[in-house]
Amino acid sequence: MNTISNANTANRQLFLNRSITTRQLIFIIAVVLCLTPYISPPVGLLMGLVIAQFVGHPWLHVNHKATHILLQASVIGLGFGMNVNTALQAGRQGLLFTIVSIAITLLLGYIMGKWLKNDVKTSYLIATGTAICGGSAIAAIAPVIKAEEKQISVALGTVFILNSVALFAFPLIGHYLHLSQTQFGLWCAIAIHDTSSVVGAAGKYGAHALEVATTVKLARALWIIPVALVSTLIFKNQSRAIRIPYFILVFVIAMVLNTYLAPVKIISPYLVAMAKAGLTLTLFLIGAGLSRNVLMAVGLKPFLQGVVLWVAISATALWAVINLA
Repeated sequence: MNTISNANTANRQLFLNRSITTRQLIFIIAVVLCLTPYISPPVGLLMGLVIAQFVGHPWLHVNHKATHILLQASVIGLGFGMNVNTALQAGRQGLLFTIVSIAITLLLGYIMGKWLKNDVKTSYLIATGTAICGGSAIAAIAPVIKAEEKQISVALGTVFILNSVALFAFPLIGHYLHLSQTQFGLWCAIAIHDTSSVVGAAGKYGAHALEVATTVKLARALWIIPVALVSTLIFKNQSRAIRIPYFILVFVIAMVLNTYLAPVKIISPYLVAMAKAGLTLTLFLIGAGLSRNVLMAVGLKPFLQGVVLWVAISATALWAVINLA
């Protein structure tokens, strides 16, 4: 009997090992596909979501760090396809929208959190993530306010779910309303949380929309610094360092090199192509990280707060870019 039992155990272990190998193989194939021109950013995100629900991420423990590094590298690469003068013009256009929208979103987030009786820190993270740049803002603000892992997970889950919706919905709405490239780029940068989804949606809409959206969004991301400083006063915490998004400086350097150095312009198309492939892979990894556990952990009230904030800022920004831009 012991021999049979040991054989059954060995067979189960062999089957488990094969299952893990199969899961890894499926994941690797999906990663390779994302690096080809046949998979767009929205499709990459959808592939990731499907794998998260039915296959599982075999390397989930390194997913957050991988997406963080890959996104920064991809954004820097996109800088090699942009012109400084055009970017400055786009940045000036988006400055007023940025200041007003951040202030309104944080205020509305505070009101919504009080009304729904959400956890204070979770509510604050959702509001800052919606106001500035999604997961990057949450990652920067969380240590400043000493947020716990559960609070961070709920805020990130809320933001990433809404990002997924925006990546598909925004281009459809933009085409339906016949938004110009500039209008759509501004709208994306203001109303979509994460830089990855902003760039993915704008890139699908057009080259100029991508340039406007990326420039305005990265300028918006710099507001992490003053918001983090204010957060230390609100939560009475003077001991935590603020994470400054230094990669934005490298993005600016890439734009300058592409604008003024002829040799760089020769290789820029290849760098931009690599950056776009990296962005698709980033969105795939984000989707692959949205497991059932992450989705279930969000909870109804925090998610409702995130939805109301997102709809409010999206509708207000859409009205603004149509009537004022």
